[in-house]
Amino acid sequence: MRINENTLLEGKHVVLVPYNAEHVPRYHQWMASPELQKLTASEPLTLEEEYEMQRSWREDNDKCTFIILDKQRWADPSFPEEECMVGDVNIFLTDPSDPSLAELELMIAESSYRGKGLGKEVARMMICYGINKLGVKKFEVKIGLENKVSIAMFKKIHFHVLSSSEVFQEITLGLTVNEALQQELLATLDFMQEREYQKLKNYRHEGKNSSTMPAHQS
Repeated sequence: MRINENTLLEGKHVVLVPYNAEHVPRYHQWMASPELQKLTASEPLTLEEEYEMQRSWREDNDKCTFIILDKQRWADPSFPEEECMVGDVNIFLTDPSDPSLAELELMIAESSYRGKGLGKEVARMMICYGINKLGVKKFEVKIGLENKVSIAMFKKIHFHVLSSSEVFQEITLGLTVNEALQQELLATLDFMQEREYQKLKNYRHEGKNSSTMPAHQS
């Protein structure tokens, strides 16, 4: 989506940035892993196909993608942004007749970052962004039955089981946003800041600490 091409979302432990061409080689390296292919139900792509996918995700009106960065590492401008990458998160608008329905996908690709609560923080941030910027009211996630950790994590943030398929070895969980849940999200995500990605990127290239730049008020 073009809507988030200059949007950076800063949380407590992560920073979410638009998926750009410079991120593709690292992402391609991740997706060569049989483990990640299985966890994400993905087929390996060539590097050129991965670049094409990145371009389509940027242009398509039904896909909103962010790359997840390690905030502590990213705050140090001596680290290239690609070396701060730990995963990605996506919102897909899956039903043209119902723009309030979206599928959420989240991947912590770097194994050393798993089990530290990053997935939960990212999921809540992305749900909040989906509600406020995209008008999403119903979220679904599809998770492999073997991925007990992810299933448990989404249940902790109020997702419930919609269906389970033994054939596809997949479970679908859903979340319908009501006023009470929206208020809870806003209250617990008061630390999240929306900032201008390109300005921060320029700061980092100049060797400045990005955390000193004021938040963008939208």
